[in-house]
Amino acid sequence: MQLLDRVRQFIRRHDLAAGDTRVVGALSGGSDSVALTHILRDLQAEGDLRVVGLAHFNHQLRHAADEDERFCRRLAESLGWPICVEREDIAARAALERRSVESAARTARHAFFERARAHFAANVVALGHTRDDQAETFLLRLTRGAGPRGLAAMHPRNGVLIRPLLSCRRDELRSYLAEAGIIHVEDESNADVSIPRNRVRAELIPFLEDRFNPRIVDILAAEADLVREILQWIQTEADKLLARSLKPQVPSRPGTGIVADTSDFRLETSYLEVDALMAAPPALRQFALWQAMSAAAGGRPVSFEHVQSALRLLESAGGTADFPGHRLERKGIWLVLTGRSPGISGRQVQQHGTNFFDFELSIPGEVVVPSIGSVVSAETLPTGVSDPRALSRDPTVAVVRADLCSGRWRVRNRHPGDRFRPVGLDGRKKLQDFFVDQKVPRQERDRVPLVVNEAGRIVWVAGYGIDEMFRVTDTAQAVVILRLKLLGGPV
Repeated sequence: MQLLDRVRQFIRRHDLAAGDTRVVGALSGGSDSVALTHILRDLQAEGDLRVVGLAHFNHQLRHAADEDERFCRRLAESLGWPICVEREDIAARAALERRSVESAARTARHAFFERARAHFAANVVALGHTRDDQAETFLLRLTRGAGPRGLAAMHPRNGVLIRPLLSCRRDELRSYLAEAGIIHVEDESNADVSIPRNRVRAELIPFLEDRFNPRIVDILAAEADLVREILQWIQTEADKLLARSLKPQVPSRPGTGIVADTSDFRLETSYLEVDALMAAPPALRQFALWQAMSAAAGGRPVSFEHVQSALRLLESAGGTADFPGHRLERKGIWLVLTGRSPGISGRQVQQHGTNFFDFELSIPGEVVVPSIGSVVSAETLPTGVSDPRALSRDPTVAVVRADLCSGRWRVRNRHPGDRFRPVGLDGRKKLQDFFVDQKVPRQERDRVPLVVNEAGRIVWVAGYGIDEMFRVTDTAQAVVILRLKLLGGPV
């Protein structure tokens, strides 16, 4: 099968684009992105999608970065396409934020993709990741001890980001360019084996191909595909299991959770029924427990060893154990999970009852937060709704602009200094003051889910209101529906 036909088939199989889909091509100047650009041109010529522009982000990390930018501008001009270009000193950002250059670059780049998508009023941004990239990601995560979520590697679609070339090998794309006489730039940093991904690419993959299997890239990429399908199934089943095992509780307002009182402090706690967990198959039980522990840990990593210790506690007659950010206790028929504030360790508990949580929210998709007994979901507009704004009359439903819904959104509880702009208010307001105005009880404020975009801006204070920036003002606008419900039913 020819390369273009294979890409077209992959796009259709994963529903990445159609004839009227407005696509922005991410262009770095390297072989993969240049091949992507020309493949998108050919697909547009045959009516498979609509390219509305290109996007180039200059990380200012290499001496040749400015020349790469000029190359991308020239390529866009030769194709007659507009290009959106931004630049940022990523090394300075990484130092300021005390994080790795790779992490800072990825965050900045994805935020830029969202701005470029909005600039062109596009539906999706196409990235040039290949089957080789998929295999490398799988190996990197395997060496770091990732579970199913990590080993699923890169998804064909992640929100508004699509990867049409995941069925293509890097060498195929280079051959495609060479045969057509198309030039591209070389990134000299790819030779730096101090970068883990480059070391996997330059050393580990060739070793595996030579000593074990010459088709190792295809095999690893296929494993990632299989794990991703298994992950989708097990996540659905784990959500059902947690819903069955969670102790029933009716919050007084949307976003509240399960609260237990002691004589000298207020402590937020989740109760999972031991018999319901033990009745599940071992693999499902382990995944569901990891999911619940991760929720209670508030973003702190929960390892395989932690889950194994928790399973032993689950099977015991009683006892307690401390884990990152939370504690587990076997108490009669219940497994009790209790969150802990940052800086509190061992048997100390927080004085204010905060149970920190922070989860990525895909669009479409949902986040289960067992520690507060709630689910936050995001979906595209259902058919048959003439005016989507009518849905927002329900406080557990929010309707927001789809053109601003991209990148990695998250569901978390409040952070110190949080601000947002309630609809109808001229200017931003401290979330703390907003809660006071709304008469939200002090002990409930840390349990109200916040939906935030990749830049950290609050989109929705679940159950209370959205930010003015995301308000739908025209019935013709594409929208995303956010919903809040209890595990097992609506709020």
